[in-house]
Amino acid sequence: MTVIPFGARLRAAMDSRGPLCVGIDPHAALLAQWGLQDDIAGLERFSRTVVEALAESVAVFKPQAAFFERFGSKGVAVLERAVADARAAGTLVVMDAKRGDIGSTMAAYASAFLDPASPLFSDALTVSPYLGYGSLKPAVDLARESGAGLFVLALTSNPEGAEVQRAVREDGRTIGATMLAHLAAENADATPMGSFGAVVGATLGDLSSFDLDINGPLLAPGIGAQGATAADLPGVFGKAVRNVVPNVSRGVLKHGPDVSALRDAARRFADEIHEAVTA
Repeated sequence: MTVIPFGARLRAAMDSRGPLCVGIDPHAALLAQWGLQDDIAGLERFSRTVVEALAESVAVFKPQAAFFERFGSKGVAVLERAVADARAAGTLVVMDAKRGDIGSTMAAYASAFLDPASPLFSDALTVSPYLGYGSLKPAVDLARESGAGLFVLALTSNPEGAEVQRAVREDGRTIGATMLAHLAAENADATPMGSFGAVVGATLGDLSSFDLDINGPLLAPGIGAQGATAADLPGVFGKAVRNVVPNVSRGVLKHGPDVSALRDAARRFADEIHEAVTA
């Protein structure tokens, strides 16, 4: 059985549904805003509502694992169901777990999220390369084998990230640029798009000094509550904008638990993004 790589599946989903990625971030304040208790019942109601409302229209869901893990094994069980339900409805799932370690530990993290036999198997996983890009090899290898993808933290929107990502190596290249170059090499010759993407904040302004054309997807948090707009995308990402997967979390989720309101909010963001990236 031929495994279709994540990059090809993502490209097809973006072309048919648009590139919008909606976060599933059930933090305590948002559960309260929905009128839900900060417990397993509230977590499950929240997750099921988001998936049922949007799974047939958005290209990607990005559940934040930490908001489920804080409830222990019962929370992880809710996350497993959310992932399974989303994927069954045809929505790709990017697990936002930002795992990063070395050797057998990194291999175990990869197995948890990138092995098709795992109950948490996701279409892609966010990972941190700051123990050295080579430390990600177990995840890269398993992603290739299983047809999954990775999103590597490269140029994040949090201010603290700059002290690492903008640091300059002895060869004159920044750490962030080095990560982008590694990803371009992973995606060499992939069609229609590689499976190894970067996380690049939509709030960062002009990034023309970085080569974002990595032949892979660019997961772009920051649209909505963090201050970036769809109209900012071409200026930030330049010619790579067609491969951008803009992530919106609170901008959509704050409209719950009303299903129609969630769908309307997601549709508005999707329309604005489509207009911006196709202009």
